[in-house]
Amino acid sequence: MRVLVSPQWSFGRDRKLLCDCRDLLVSHGAHVHYCESDIDHNRTVTAYSGEAEVVRQATLGLCELILPAIDLNRHVGVHPRTGALDLVPVHPLDPVNTRLRAARLNQWIAELAGQIADRYELPVFLYEKSESSRSEAEIPAVREGGFGSLLDRDLGPDFGPRLAHPHLGVAILGWADWQLSVNVNLSDPDPRAAKLVAHRIRDMRGDGDGRMLGVRASGWPLLSREMSQVSLLMTLPDLTPADPVLEYVYEACDRAAATVAYTELVGAIRDSDLSTATRLHPRPEQIVSIGGTRAVGERGTLH
Repeated sequence: MRVLVSPQWSFGRDRKLLCDCRDLLVSHGAHVHYCESDIDHNRTVTAYSGEAEVVRQATLGLCELILPAIDLNRHVGVHPRTGALDLVPVHPLDPVNTRLRAARLNQWIAELAGQIADRYELPVFLYEKSESSRSEAEIPAVREGGFGSLLDRDLGPDFGPRLAHPHLGVAILGWADWQLSVNVNLSDPDPRAAKLVAHRIRDMRGDGDGRMLGVRASGWPLLSREMSQVSLLMTLPDLTPADPVLEYVYEACDRAAATVAYTELVGAIRDSDLSTATRLHPRPEQIVSIGGTRAVGERGTLH
């Protein structure tokens, strides 16, 4: 079973740690699709793939390397977070077209979640297709108030203690549908235009506008770069392709007298999305085949 995982970590200002992460992934034989930090968000996104056991060991190795370096009580960044290992989407690369295969994938996810919880005394929540009986609103409620709101709360996670770890918070892990994460960076350091465009997208989605189905948007300042950013998470790229969303963002920014400096893809993209995401320019290692025979990363071709 081949899987791709995209753990998101609450550190982004330690270049040596970032380099060590990449070296660790390569040493475990994982195929690295993305491993980059953002200073302003103070966040690192990793995306890597391989056979399930390779990915498990690589993920546990990253936890051992990264988690001792994070204390959320001293963490500062524009991106909200609830954990040092904040979110871990899991995507199967092989077809999951039977109940048995789906059960095996979720068993693998549960075992990984249990290992992380046990090793670090860390509450771990399962989400998306790995949830059992949890209500749809429960995970967003956990994330809503950020790390500070979790302390001393009875959380009821799927694994680990019921109280948040005092400096690592909680982790959220699960089998998720494919998503596209895209940043549109503006040359204006004032974030008002970015926030306005993001607010309009949220309103359109809330009003049932099909152009923004499944699109989540936020506006942020990027102080270190003297820029601002419209951050987009496209959770339904099969129904809402990237190009029309980006075209709307560019037009809305132009109407707000904000200049788009550049657009960046965060993480990986499926090769099947390329024809409807022509405004993105992924590096070769970011392109992944789902259900095919290859996923290109730093170690070459995965068969």
